[in-house]
Amino acid sequence: LQALQSATINSAKLLKADDQLGQIKSGFLADIIAVKGNPLENIAVLEDVQFVMKDGKVFK
Repeated sequence: LQALQSATINSAKLLKADDQLGQIKSGFLADIIAVKGNPLENIAVLEDVQFVMKDGKVFK
């Protein structure tokens, strides 16, 4: 959990941009990855990224 928070909400707070970054939430900016499974339960699922969404466009 700490590793994921460091890459998301904690980084946004450090940049003083946590009012628009760091969470998947309505009105926030987000580039995301999709994985099969819950990385909070098994961090290894991050090794098999299903797709990346950047600026609203999906990339495989």
